[in-house]
Amino acid sequence: MDKALNYLALARKGGRAELGEEPVGGAARAGKAYLIIVAADAGDHTWRRAKSFAAGTDQQCLKLPYSKDEMGMAIGRSSLAIAAITDAAMALALVKALPKPDLAVVEMLTYKTNRFKRRQQEAKAHQRNVRKGKK
Repeated sequence: MDKALNYLALARKGGRAELGEEPVGGAARAGKAYLIIVAADAGDHTWRRAKSFAAGTDQQCLKLPYSKDEMGMAIGRSSLAIAAITDAAMALALVKALPKPDLAVVEMLTYKTNRFKRRQQEAKAHQRNVRKGKK
C-alpha cells in the first residue's frame, strides 16, 4: 500500500479523519477540516461538493491519484470517495507522501502546523507560569 494511503488509515484509526460526504461537510462547516481529499474516480458532483465545502475558507481540497476502491481498502471499507483530515500535521504528512505534492497546499499546511505547535508551547508555558506563581 502507498505511504499516503497509510497516513489516511492512520488518521482514521486515530480519530483524525471524517469519512463520507455528510461527515466531511459537517467538519468543513465547523472549520475543523484542514484537508479535504477526493478519489480520482469520484464523480464530478463529489468534486464540486468538496470544492464548495472548502470555498471561502483556508481549508485545502485535493484530488488524490487513488481510486475509490484503493482509498476504501486503506481504511477498511469497500470504497471511499471523499474524506477530511482534521489534524494539520497528519494532513501535511499525507500531502508530502503523495507522488506529486501540491506546493501551495504543502505551504499552507506547514504554516498551520507551525502555528498549532507554537500555540501548544505557549499554553504549556502559561501552565508552568501559573504553577510557579508568575503572572
